[in-house]
Amino acid sequence: MAVTVQCEIVSAEEEIFSGMVEFISVTGSLGDLGIMPGHTPLLTELKPGPVELRKEGGEQDVFYVSGGFIEIQPFKVTVLADTALHAKDLDEAAAMEAQKHAQHAISDKSGEFQYSRAATQLAEAAAQLRTLQQIKKKLGK
Repeated sequence: MAVTVQCEIVSAEEEIFSGMVEFISVTGSLGDLGIMPGHTPLLTELKPGPVELRKEGGEQDVFYVSGGFIEIQPFKVTVLADTALHAKDLDEAAAMEAQKHAQHAISDKSGEFQYSRAATQLAEAAAQLRTLQQIKKKLGK
């Protein structure tokens, strides 16, 4: 039996995942994190992107978070996400359209817009597309 830790992924709306995992991979504010059972306690901000889980038994699963925090304790890891979705629920066409719209808003110097809002939208769309690409890569598509 593999060594595991309880993992919970929650958003403001609902609990997305709860179960035992062998490994968690996320992108924190200072870079990528690989978390295994017994990891040193830590609280850090998350960047938009994938949360990869290796569940008990080796099955892999991927979720998308738009940002938030991860709290690591010896026997429990909690991902507190602004928005969280199971990666299979991401809409690639919508993410590509959002990315194009944000890029257009940033490059349009004549229109009135909030640069920080457009940059945030662009970062989230890019993170969603990166998550989808990682899933395709793992599935060999």
